Formats: sequence, structure tokens, C-alpha cells
Amino acid sequence: MKTKWIAGLMMVTVFLLTASLALAGPGKWGGRGSGGWGMGTPYQAMYNPASVETIAGEVIGLEQTIPMKRMNQGLALLVKTEKETVTVHLGPNWYMERLDAKIDKGDQVEVKGVRANLAGKPIVLATEVKKGDKTLVLRDAAGVPIWAGWGWRR
Repeated sequence: MKTKWIAGLMMVTVFLLTASLALAGPGKWGGRGSGGWGMGTPYQAMYNPASVETIAGEVIGLEQTIPMKRMNQGLALLVKTEKETVTVHLGPNWYMERLDAKIDKGDQVEVKGVRANLAGKPIVLATEVKKGDKTLVLRDAAGVPIWAGWGWRR
């Protein structure tokens, strides 16, 4: 009798553990390993596809950035235009490191993107970066990051 009770308790415990793991799903900050850079995140909510503009200038620096709490590290450019120096967010490191694109200090670039304020500082969320005759596409026309994967596309 005692053995059956223990076996039943173990089965219920295994079932509850399995069910809790299955129901847990991805976190609310980007899911599927986006590191907070994916769709449905506060960071992505700053991107307004109706506000895309183009800036051009010289890359005067590259920097690592963690735009918001609970986000993975990403890559940003410091671009000096005729009017200003602006920080241009490209994307998460785990994605940028897999690309063949090479942008260096001193390069002349043309950036399409959306201006936003992050912690009171102006930034540009890049849609694409042109360097010479090459274009690095980072978001589609709706603003969906290329690294977000097909699961989010509509």
C-alpha cells in the first residue's frame, strides 16, 4: 500500500514538473533567444516605421551597448554628420558577429533608421547601413528586425 502511494506521488510530481516546463514558454522580453532585441519588447516599441529618415556621415567610433535592462549587449556606431554626432544602434552582438559586414572607424556611411530617445539621449535605430556599394539590411519595411526570425513576420 505504501509503495503504491509513493509511486503515485512520484508520477504526480513528474507530471507537474513537465507541465510547468511546457507552459513556461519564452520570457516576456523577446523570447526565442532574442536577448531583448526582438519583437514585442520595449526597445522594439521605440521603432516607428513611418518615421524612417536618412543620415550620412563618418563613423568616428564603434561601441558596445546594452540599451535597456534585461537586454543582451549590442553594437552601435558613432556617426558624425554635418550637424551632429549620433549613436546608431545596429543590433545584438550575437547577430552582428555572424555577418560578413565590416564597418570601421573612418568609414563613410549612409544610415536609414528611426530616431528615438533612450534614457534621455537621442539615438537612431538602424534599418539599413550603406557603405560604398554595399548595404547591410537590419530591418524590413515594417521595422521587423532581420534577426527576429520568420516566426514574427506577418
